[in-house]
Amino acid sequence: RNRAWGNLIMERWNVPEDLQTRMIEVARTFRKQPTPSEHLVWNALRGKKLGGRKFRRQQPFGPFVVDFFCANERLVVEVDGLIHEQQHEADQQRQALLESLGLRFIRISAEQVETNLADVLRVISEAFVKQE
Repeated sequence: RNRAWGNLIMERWNVPEDLQTRMIEVARTFRKQPTPSEHLVWNALRGKKLGGRKFRRQQPFGPFVVDFFCANERLVVEVDGLIHEQQHEADQQRQALLESLGLRFIRISAEQVETNLADVLRVISEAFVKQE
């Protein structure tokens, strides 16, 4: 199946309905239990606060859930906590698969979020393709 986002048509994975349902539930659970750094980023992004862009949090994509997603920009923002140091290779494989759908990635560390949120928001803004 294909899905149109703006003028771009992306390839879309065919995911079994039971897996799709399960991933939606996983995303809901993640939304209810954000990490402190995810909570900070979400408060800065929600309600189109950053450049008028709408972001979704804990967005399912096939068998994965991404932290934040701006559909208009095809931009994924991942906040990497300590666990990601141990799963670097798996994260890179997951990212490559999602990039094959035409998505772009920004990875930021939880430490960056907690020590310099303004800089993190600047990095995200600079990744917008469609400048105001």
